[in-house]
Amino acid sequence: MDNFPKYYTRLFNGVTDAIEALLVERPEDALNILVEAQQDAEEMYLEDGET
Repeated sequence: MDNFPKYYTRLFNGVTDAIEALLVERPEDALNILVEAQQDAEEMYLEDGET
């Protein structure tokens, strides 16, 4: 299996955490998790110079 970029792993883990928050009926937490994961992944992508 190929190594995935750090930003992909960060985003995937954020989605997983958001799903868990939704399963315990915490939609606001899920939203915050997704927004933070998206911002982190974007920053990591830009830092890697892959534009």
